[in-house]
Amino acid sequence: MLPDPSILLDKVAFRLLLRLSSRQFSTTCGVRAGDKWRKENGLSRTGSEYGPLTDLPDWSFADGRPAPPLKGHLKRKQQREDIARRIVMLSSEVDMGIEAWREKQEEAKRVEEHKKSLLLKPKGKLMNKKTPS
Repeated sequence: MLPDPSILLDKVAFRLLLRLSSRQFSTTCGVRAGDKWRKENGLSRTGSEYGPLTDLPDWSFADGRPAPPLKGHLKRKQQREDIARRIVMLSSEVDMGIEAWREKQEEAKRVEEHKKSLLLKPKGKLMNKKTPS
């Protein structure tokens, strides 16, 4: 039994509608303007990550006193301190790991030398024979 021709026509029209309507949308990700140039010139990815516009206070008193720090400044300062502490901690862990590895290698070398010293030594005529080098 053949399907109803109106259903087939609806399916074809729906597919055509999908194909035509999908051309109206962009599926690419957004690109930040100037991102590549900033990276090439040693600047931050965006203009607001770090630098004088974000690190320096927005204003100061007329008599020269500095303005109290803003919440964003305090938050960035705390984040930087946390990152610095983490770097120091991880660096010390790496140093301890390297030292433990060296000690393990030295211990393995000592054990190997001890095993060699326990082997039987040649005696008599075998001691006098020269080994080919």
